[in-house]
Order: sequence, then C-alpha cells, then structure tokens
Amino acid sequence: MDLKKMTTYTFLIAGAFIMFNFLSGFIGQGNSMSPQQFMEARVNTPGVLIDVRTPGEFKAGHLKGTDFNFDLISGEFQRKVTALDKNETYYLYCRSGNRSGQAARMMRSAGFENVYNIGGFQSLVRAGLEPNK
Repeated sequence: MDLKKMTTYTFLIAGAFIMFNFLSGFIGQGNSMSPQQFMEARVNTPGVLIDVRTPGEFKAGHLKGTDFNFDLISGEFQRKVTALDKNETYYLYCRSGNRSGQAARMMRSAGFENVYNIGGFQSLVRAGLEPNK
C-alpha cells in the first residue's frame, strides 16, 4: 500500500473513531442528571424513583423513597414499564448509571418523555441522598 492510501485510511479510521465517541456520548447520556441536579429537580417534580438493579442489589441497599425495583437484566423492567403512566416523571438509577441509562432510552423509545438517568447508587449516596438498608 502506498503512503497516500495509508494516510487516507488512517484519516478515515481516526475520523470514524472520533465521530463514534462523540455520538456515543451524546446518544448514551440522553436525559442524564447529576445527583445534585436530581435533588434540585425532585423538589418541584417528585416523580417516580425506580431502581433497575437486581433484587439482591436492591436488598443490599437502595435509596430511601424508591418507588419500584424493576430488574433490567431479568426482563422484569421491560414487562412492568408498560403499565406505567407515560405522562409521569421518572428517575432511574442502578449501580453505575449504565443500566439506568439503557432503561431510560427504552422508556423514551416507548413514548415516555420525562425520564431521567440519575446515575449510580453509591454516587447518589455520596452526594447526600439517604440509603435505606
């Protein structure tokens, strides 16, 4: 392969990598809130708080005031979310923010507009939210 083709391929690969990372961050974050933003938002819009972790994780500790524990991994979340009011506001959390981000995207795809990924349980507790053990 000549130098010109190699430079072109390198440029295309680097450009694709940069675009993928940019779009992944943009799409993946969706309607995310920091713990502080969540605490401020909940003052005026209490909404429904959903933990999407496994029952074992939930039992080991969850946020006080959690309305539901719908396990995303087992498929429970996907089954139960269909019964929820699409006009309500929902705040989702998990261990790290990954599963709750996936769940938030699923809900938005299903027509829920006010859905927020508030991140991981430990981050929320460190920010001052009260755990329930």
